[in-house]
Amino acid sequence: MSDVPGFGSGKAYPRSLVRAAKAAVEDVLAAKRGERFLIISNPNPETRDIAMSLFDAALQAKAVPVLVFQGEKGQFDYTEEEIVKALSAEPQIVLSISKDRLGMDRFGLKHGYKGKRRYDNLFDMLYSEGKMRAFWSPGITIDTFSRTVPIDYSVLRNDCRRTLRAMSKAKSIRVTSPAGTDITVGVKGRVPKSDDGDFRHPGSAGNVPSGEVYVSPAIGSTNGVIAFDGSMALNEGEVVIRRPIVVEVKDGFIKSVSGASEADQLKKSIRSGEVNARSMGKKGEIKPSEAENYRRNARAIGELGIGLNRKAKIVANMLEDEKVYGTCHFAIGSNYDGDADALIHLDGLVKSPTIAIFDGATRREKQLMVDGRLVWN
Repeated sequence: MSDVPGFGSGKAYPRSLVRAAKAAVEDVLAAKRGERFLIISNPNPETRDIAMSLFDAALQAKAVPVLVFQGEKGQFDYTEEEIVKALSAEPQIVLSISKDRLGMDRFGLKHGYKGKRRYDNLFDMLYSEGKMRAFWSPGITIDTFSRTVPIDYSVLRNDCRRTLRAMSKAKSIRVTSPAGTDITVGVKGRVPKSDDGDFRHPGSAGNVPSGEVYVSPAIGSTNGVIAFDGSMALNEGEVVIRRPIVVEVKDGFIKSVSGASEADQLKKSIRSGEVNARSMGKKGEIKPSEAENYRRNARAIGELGIGLNRKAKIVANMLEDEKVYGTCHFAIGSNYDGDADALIHLDGLVKSPTIAIFDGATRREKQLMVDGRLVWN
């Protein structure tokens, strides 16, 4: 397939990448003339080319893009202060196109940002408080971006809308699977969120590629067994699971992890979250009064998400894996409601789940997904 010359960068890109960047800027963000558009990336070849293609697409949309590079950041690295200062200018659109992570916010972890709640990262505060719209793509590759972004968003948004509506009525959600998952998640008082690729309004944000509906479990409400059998995010990269990782959960926290080598890797990642929280508390990088919460929540179940992107597939890259239609995922570590912070957020996939929702209003159980296929009652 022939390359297409860049609009502003002067570099030629594969036509599939140009098409995906155009979809992200126009269909996902609906960027407008004159909007300030900040792209944060790394000089890694793939993320650099994706970022540059987005820069070109933003120029074509008559927006005003600025592209900033920083070195690659991992789970426990800090973002550069220059990035935080760029964010503090409050551009209308911000994209994080990273090899791994954007990085932790040093000031935010120590002092916090005040809004409707306390935030430990300025990026999170700005979109959560409606000051910008954004998407983040940790671990993005050209293959994933080109394949899963230029999709029929009317189909995705319909699937997300109906799933969100069903989950919004839930008091609890039960997930079972052929590999042995049997767990109940309490969600009373929680508001599920939709990552449907519609980031056209201030305060809207999520992943690209998009395609999930997710919820933070009510604190202490998750009980049962999760048999992760798809892929698992670790502190360094992801792994495709060959023998299920079996996790026993009681009152919202992991009590045991068993399996083969993948389970050992997960246990090591969880311990890193605990050890680093305690160490940062001693150094004063996190308030000592909060360090223990960060340590404890490294064993919490922080998310239940349902994958809905029909172009995604399991590729050992959680950015894409968690969007795979016919899967669900649970995250170990921090949640999205800001009342159970941790230094880690490790997603793991469950394949072909059956998901039943206990409706708090009708007090009836309704099936949402059976063996990985959506069903509508």
